[in-house]
Amino acid sequence: MNTIDLIIFALFTLGVVVFGCSFYRKGNTSAEFTQAGRSLPGWVVGMSIFATYVSSISYIGYPGKAFANNWNAFVFSLSIPIASYFAAKYFVPFYRKGGSVSAYTFLEKKFGRWARLYASLCYLLTQIARMGSILYLLAVPMYILMGWNLHVVIIATSIAIILYSMLGGLKAVIWADAIQGIILIGGALLCLGILLFSMPDGPMQAFDLAIHSPQGNKFSLGAFTSDLSTSTFWVCLIYGIFINLQNYGIDQNYVQRYHAAKTDKDARFSALFGGYLFIPVSALFFLIGSVLYSYYTAHTGMLPDEIAAKPDYVFPYFIVHGLPVGLRGLLIASIFAAGMSTVSTSVTSAATIILTDYYKPLVKKSSERQDVFVLRLSSVIVGVIGIIVAIAMLSVESIIDAWWKLSSIFSGGMLGLFLLGILPRRISQTAALLGCILGIIVIAWISLASTMGLPGPHLHEYLAIVLGTTTIFVTGFLLSLFIKGKRKL
Repeated sequence: MNTIDLIIFALFTLGVVVFGCSFYRKGNTSAEFTQAGRSLPGWVVGMSIFATYVSSISYIGYPGKAFANNWNAFVFSLSIPIASYFAAKYFVPFYRKGGSVSAYTFLEKKFGRWARLYASLCYLLTQIARMGSILYLLAVPMYILMGWNLHVVIIATSIAIILYSMLGGLKAVIWADAIQGIILIGGALLCLGILLFSMPDGPMQAFDLAIHSPQGNKFSLGAFTSDLSTSTFWVCLIYGIFINLQNYGIDQNYVQRYHAAKTDKDARFSALFGGYLFIPVSALFFLIGSVLYSYYTAHTGMLPDEIAAKPDYVFPYFIVHGLPVGLRGLLIASIFAAGMSTVSTSVTSAATIILTDYYKPLVKKSSERQDVFVLRLSSVIVGVIGIIVAIAMLSVESIIDAWWKLSSIFSGGMLGLFLLGILPRRISQTAALLGCILGIIVIAWISLASTMGLPGPHLHEYLAIVLGTTTIFVTGFLLSLFIKGKRKL
């Protein structure tokens, strides 16, 4: 790596850490740490929501998927407007009126303590899996660039992220997200421009080669068949609708940002702005992957076989060997921007859940000082667990496939419980509990049957969350017709 590239990358990374730590105040309260004092403008919160979506899973995984296959995974992004609309119209007012910073407080009010613990545990497992995936993808470019040990890069990066998340709280995370989001968009646009104008016969050659690929059209959104055992257009769309409704409706990352906005209007704007911005930017990453295929098809022999066999490595490899000095450092910095913003979000929100859903109910009376200490200690613990998961991810072939499967499993169909909770009809605690148990069984069956050699439903793993959520909701609703009981108000 050229010295100039290294300086650009080092200055950016150090700058983010110093900027985040600058929000540290000795007298900061737990409300400042978890809600940023409800003081932030809508566009900043919206950029943070966008940056939460665009992790290094997007920056490296999306181009890898388009390079190896097609745009099938982009269908996930097409489902976001549905979730954004419901968030702005229903979820934002619901949570801001409720007051509690935890997304799961209302579940306890509706169904009892077990519901809050179930949903918060599912959330923590999902965030740890996400952190591990992203930390792994942060390490890949540095391994390709300089041959640095992946374990060392994962650990060093995690320490930097944990430091500013722990000291600066949510305000530091959101402002850093906004800056990082702008940088990562600029870096991706520059990279696409260089790729297109590096084609021997001009930019249009990139599209022609990708469309007429021997493996099929690289811009294909997937088959429009009714087959539910493969990743068709419909499977990805349904999966995206459920995951994004879950993100906006019951994911602590998003709920916390609704509370951070200055006004209700700012909060609604942030939900729409962050979601809609992700659609063209995710298309940009898939386009980079398709053009990378064309680039290396036109420049035969430039891509080593061992890199081509690992699609997630192709974009970092191009950055190293295909970009001019200076821009190379900026692109690596933008990849780090994507990953650092998402990991810091997971660290802060997971720490908030540990405080609000586990510590405070156990310790009935705690001082403000104790609460802040628990938040910071929890940030460190969650970060360390994320490091362990990231190291375990080193043997994964496609990180986006691994992340989507893990998120589908660990989310546990908690969207179904949330939907039961917001129904105007009274759902008894027993009915909700039985629905969750049956939903978990369905999720485990779809996700693990093939691995354990059991008779399976022959459905794609992405549908685990879909069937799990539906089972919880339908079962809970139907049982409530027969099982009467008081629910907590």
